[in-house]
Amino acid sequence: MLDASLHQGASLLSFMPQAQLRLLAVASQDDRPRNLEALWQLCAQWQRQGYPVVVLDGTTLESDRSPGLEHLLRQAPWKEGVSLDLGEIASSLAVIPAARGLHRLGRKARHVVRPPLADLCEYFRAYGMLVLLAPASVLAPLLAATAAQPLVLTTPDKAGVIDAYRNLKQLALEAGTVGSVVAVVPDDSARSRHAAHATLQNLQQCTQRHLGVPVRTATLNPDAMPDVQRLALQLLENAGTIGTSVQAPPIAEVPFARSH
Repeated sequence: MLDASLHQGASLLSFMPQAQLRLLAVASQDDRPRNLEALWQLCAQWQRQGYPVVVLDGTTLESDRSPGLEHLLRQAPWKEGVSLDLGEIASSLAVIPAARGLHRLGRKARHVVRPPLADLCEYFRAYGMLVLLAPASVLAPLLAATAAQPLVLTTPDKAGVIDAYRNLKQLALEAGTVGSVVAVVPDDSARSRHAAHATLQNLQQCTQRHLGVPVRTATLNPDAMPDVQRLALQLLENAGTIGTSVQAPPIAEVPFARSH
């Protein structure tokens, strides 16, 4: 189980060489429980691979009863003992309320050259993967002028694809990046896969025609472990890293393998 404290032993950690923190930004869509299920399965897979995960949940507000990112940002990251009492939400997967904190970083992004996301490394250096879960409108100013590639999880129906396109458009116009789209299928039937692939192909064509940029796509059944393992590895290989800046992978991107 991950320790609820985000910085116990900070004085010792400051003298230890730290691996770069991997970053994945996920554009959230409202009322899509299947998408959240898929994200939690991916996080669990990364943890099984030895990458402790912390999720900054930009869809949930911080409060005194549920402290989160806003509370952390008020503290100096190098101060010994800086920690966050996660209370009832402490679990093997750290999910931290972050709506106000991410908005704060987004406002900062408009006035500084150094990407504000780089500041998060000092707070979360005990983790291997940092996941930002937030609406595209919140992610866009944070990802602008960085090499981070966002992920849009969607459902392969008309409403889901329309929302996915809106997210892609906002990220392209405001952050200068598009990233990738993963359609979360309801089951593993050939019919569901075929319908999802056709929908994603239409989305690719629409994005290319109207935004002038290609978008990578894949399908995912969160109940199928091979699907989860494959996508988790691809996202891990393609994840940006946070150090003094937000960087792209140092090697060629691993192409999404579309499930059949």
